[in-house]
Amino acid sequence: MKVLVVGGGGREHALAWKLSRSPRVSSIYVAPGNAGTQTLAKNVPLQPTDLEGLLRFAETEQVDFTVVGPDDPLAFGIVDRFRSAGRRIFGPTQSAARLESSKSFAKEFMHRHGIPTARFASFDSPEAALAGMDQFGFPVVVKADGLALGKGVLIAPDRASAARAIRDLMVDKRFGEAGHRIVLEEYLKGNECSIHALVDGSNYLLFPPAQDHKALYDGNRGPNTGGMGAFSPTSRLTPQELVEIEQQVLVPFLAGIKEEGIEFTGLLFPGLMLTKTGPRVLEFNCRFGDPETQVLLPRLQSDLLELLEATLTGSLHQFHPVWDEQACVCVVVASGGYPDRYQTGKPIIGLEAATKLPQVTVFHAGTRLEDGRVVTSGGRVLGVAALGASLLSAKRRAYDAVNLIEFDGHYFRRDIGG
Repeated sequence: MKVLVVGGGGREHALAWKLSRSPRVSSIYVAPGNAGTQTLAKNVPLQPTDLEGLLRFAETEQVDFTVVGPDDPLAFGIVDRFRSAGRRIFGPTQSAARLESSKSFAKEFMHRHGIPTARFASFDSPEAALAGMDQFGFPVVVKADGLALGKGVLIAPDRASAARAIRDLMVDKRFGEAGHRIVLEEYLKGNECSIHALVDGSNYLLFPPAQDHKALYDGNRGPNTGGMGAFSPTSRLTPQELVEIEQQVLVPFLAGIKEEGIEFTGLLFPGLMLTKTGPRVLEFNCRFGDPETQVLLPRLQSDLLELLEATLTGSLHQFHPVWDEQACVCVVVASGGYPDRYQTGKPIIGLEAATKLPQVTVFHAGTRLEDGRVVTSGGRVLGVAALGASLLSAKRRAYDAVNLIEFDGHYFRRDIGG
């Protein structure tokens, strides 16, 4: 079977890596891919948002199955386009992907179906947002309505900083049209966590919980990023809390999409806050998380392709995947200056030595080949993942590998995994 993975980051490298282990997969293409995916697949010079180009490639190469990694192509309707051409593709339709691409649509969906979330209000003008922000108290959460590479959420501790955040998003257009509308919501206290669940429209299949680290600096300080590392499993989510999440989030989510005729087949990835009064949904994501995918897939012992196919055919209830009991920790190595300005083209050394360590896998994110060398090409450059009998042993192994890798200005957190 020929498989196409759409995207070029660490998540897509992890997906291609796991799919390459399926005995049914004969060849893998990744568009556009990176220096890491090139070792196990054929990179295709097409951007994830080039829907027509991707479709033409899939038709020309007779690709049997396409897996979409990033959120943008889902929001632009890649699934609808492929399906209309009779091609099998994993991911929700454009209408269903609004649960991620529009924060206000998602919050209103939660409100309609009794899914617990923070109090919120949506605003279409900076004047209205400034007038309405006091109703939530401070700190207040300011969110761009649209997609902003995981960075469109700002926590404002006081009125002045909230006003700056509103102007930043709506007037200065820091994230472009993503900030044409914003959502203000109450600030929730608790432990943040996330879950992954395959959804086939009628059933869900829950993955083990994973925990990511969004803040740039140790101790969860500094600006939000796309993720500086992750680990699985996490003790922050108790078995009882997991049951509550299923009953209060996943079950009403399934009921809600059925009631509203939303065709959702794909991966649901809710961000959650575990508060003193129970779980609250911070946001919905409609694709695999990054870097969570880089700690979940190394633990998955079952065939990923079979699970993705079962999602499309509505047969998830027939599958009981096997998970490695070992823990997994992934440390992101980033360019200096990320998530703001950073330089690229920096040669990376130590990759070969790191990958030779036992139970270590280095997933590439922002890399490319240049004159036969692997160089940096993005903000988050590598995800160094390691398995271990305990969280501590996995963490030690991951950092042993990270310490072998160097490039000019590289940065990583030193507290991933707790």
